[in-house]
Amino acid sequence: MSDRIIKTVDAPAGLEGQGFFAGKLDDFVGLARANSLWPLPFATSCCGIEFMATAGAHYDISRFGSERMSFSARQADVLMVMGTIAKKMAPVLKQVYLQMAEPRWVLSVGACASSGGIFDTYSVLQGIDRVIPVDVYVPGCPPRPEQILDGFMQIQELAKSEQRRRRESDEYKALLASYGIE
Repeated sequence: MSDRIIKTVDAPAGLEGQGFFAGKLDDFVGLARANSLWPLPFATSCCGIEFMATAGAHYDISRFGSERMSFSARQADVLMVMGTIAKKMAPVLKQVYLQMAEPRWVLSVGACASSGGIFDTYSVLQGIDRVIPVDVYVPGCPPRPEQILDGFMQIQELAKSEQRRRRESDEYKALLASYGIE
């Protein structure tokens, strides 16, 4: 006998009736986006090794619809930056970000990508948020696979709740302009 607990899920809020359901288009688009995110791993050091564990059988990132790692920026939705980023790599990282189609999200994994980590030197970028906007930070040195999955689930929540027209807002355009992105 199985000891699994089966949970029932309520229908999303909307107008319901026999053979009829209506909801907001933003909710349906957000649901589709959240469950089909394609990550682009930009891994340079030990955080990349921990990320590899998330794709393994034990942690299984494919449960979130993200088993297809995209190594082409034009086909990716989530840029996952993991590890130490040298200042010479910053223009390359920004170029990869710019090649991604909208909507795009950024996940900064580990202390080095988030703040430079223990490398407070002239050659290490002290946080990728100096060159590209970051949506979610995952702390740790290196973070556990569970933490990376939690950060990814936060990206899913952002994708699910984001309105389709947010990327066209003046606020979003001002954010990109502050990074020198048009």
